[in-house]
Amino acid sequence: MVYGRKRLVSRAVKNLTAVSASHLPKFPPPQSTKSPKVTGFDPEAWSAIQPPPPSALSAFAHRIGLGSVLTDPDIILQACTHPSAQHLAHQQDPNAPPLATNAHLGALGNALMGLFATEYVHAAYPYIPTRVLKAAVTAHVGPLTCSAVAQEMGAVPLLRWHRTACSPPNPSTTYQPPLQRSDALASIPRALTALIYQHRSLPSARQFVHSYFMSRQVDIRAMIKFVDPKKALKEMVVKFEREPPKSRLLKETGRFSNSPVFVVGVYSGNDKLGEGFGASLKMAEYRAAENALLSVYLTRTPSELMQLPTSTFPLGIGDVFRKAPEGVYAAPELEQAEIMYASGGHTGIVQPQQPNIA
Repeated sequence: MVYGRKRLVSRAVKNLTAVSASHLPKFPPPQSTKSPKVTGFDPEAWSAIQPPPPSALSAFAHRIGLGSVLTDPDIILQACTHPSAQHLAHQQDPNAPPLATNAHLGALGNALMGLFATEYVHAAYPYIPTRVLKAAVTAHVGPLTCSAVAQEMGAVPLLRWHRTACSPPNPSTTYQPPLQRSDALASIPRALTALIYQHRSLPSARQFVHSYFMSRQVDIRAMIKFVDPKKALKEMVVKFEREPPKSRLLKETGRFSNSPVFVVGVYSGNDKLGEGFGASLKMAEYRAAENALLSVYLTRTPSELMQLPTSTFPLGIGDVFRKAPEGVYAAPELEQAEIMYASGGHTGIVQPQQPNIA
């Protein structure tokens, strides 16, 4: 019995990084004094489901700037409890009431974060392709970003979760991979977004998402890839009713050496669309067409001119259906859909066999 208590204390100290023994109602628990073969008691599982002290939860809320919004420690504890922790709690005490998890809060917060990120990226980059728009939204509010933000908030010691067993209950069910800690951490910022939406308003939740997620730097340029930028540029020029693009050699050096450099520009009439260099004319023309496409797709709306659809919701505390003056919003004109080259297996633009260098 003495050895069992020592083992419990050592494991509890290792796992309970944010829980003090004085905060626990009964330490050690009564079931730890009996044989584990009889009670099925697991010290690691028991320590994983123990709630952090209210002081740690309150400090977390003030640290992230929500001390005046989240005043109830039980609400903060629910936001930090992943649904997988319910499995451990049921194993320890099958008769205990179910834990309050962030399952519904995470679903609501994920939808809100996707809304805020989508409208922001679309308003900031009106010409961006749809696939790149989705990738940019994922980069801003995806699981990896949510997990990183939760770690920066200091939510790791407060997380209650369990690496769910991956073995299927019967051969007919599909294989379920084990839950990763990063996925469990990602549920905390989503739950916090939902709580702010419920306790404050939609503009307050948007401000929280913009402060912690949309302010992060995301390299959208690296997300745009072209299989054949010359064909894509031809179709884009036709869409905007401009003259067909033509490539012109601007500069060259070392043509007959082992390291030549060519500079090629792509023009539509008298307007230069892009410029590129390379060790061959083909590579320089490829980069010039790519530069012309990027200059259009990465056109950013000035911050003073950018408006978001959710800005029409009234500010302050309350729901969005109450009578209050709405914000001013002028919907911009919808841009034409981007050209998805070869999306249907064919294209009406004829591509010349040889590069046209004027």
